Parts: sequence; structure tokens; C-alpha cells
Amino acid sequence: MCDYSLESVASRPAEVGDKLVSSLFTNSGTRGFAAVGEPECAVCLLPGTELAFENQVEFEGRFGFFSTRKINQTVARFRHINENIPRVHHDALEFADGRIVLLTQLKDGQFAQVLQLPADPHVEKSTPDAESQSVLV
Repeated sequence: MCDYSLESVASRPAEVGDKLVSSLFTNSGTRGFAAVGEPECAVCLLPGTELAFENQVEFEGRFGFFSTRKINQTVARFRHINENIPRVHHDALEFADGRIVLLTQLKDGQFAQVLQLPADPHVEKSTPDAESQSVLV
């Protein structure tokens, strides 16, 4: 539900209608989602959860020191990638055009709302291709 890097942060599961903000958590040094008004509590998403952002999604390049990039889309589906590789970030967003962005690459302060949770959290699994897929952006 939440990436391994958020193990030291208080967390709760996402609910439909939650208003979220991309945040850098001080206890872990990584990014994820917090509920608006709950900055120290990570909101954990199930694979298949759909999110709608207020604006185009902004993220950092792969190495963090390149300029900010934008995706001209506002709806994404949460998923796990590279699950067969331990101790790397797995939490990611997939956009309709197939681009994938790790949550840790999101710029802080972006607002999103949980539109829909997966109907059956056990049905939404990564495909074999996704297991070996790295971040595409």
C-alpha cells in the first residue's frame, strides 16, 4: 500500500473523495501523498486507485537535479512497478498515454482527489511486463 520508504511515517488507507497533497515526509526523506490538513500522515493507495489532479502534474527528472517536467494530463491510476526488485521505490502513477512517474518524483504541493478505489484490490495486479518496466519518463 505505501512504499517501503514510508515505513517510519504514520499512515492510513485512502478513501474515495480524499483530498490529497504531494508531500515530502520529514521522517523518511521521501515523497508521497498526505491528506490536506494531515501533513504528517501518509495516505496509502491501493494499486488501481484513480486520482484527479487540480492541474497538470509536475515532476522532477530521474536524477532530481534536472528541470521540472509537466504532463499535460490530470487523471492518473496508482500502481506498483518493479515489484521484483526489493528496496527500490514501487509507488507510481500511470497516465492515459502510458507514461509512468514515481511518486517520489512528484513536486511538492500538488493537489489531487481520490476518484475511485479498485473494485477488488486483489484483482489489480502488475502485468509481467510491468514487473520489469522501469520509469518511462
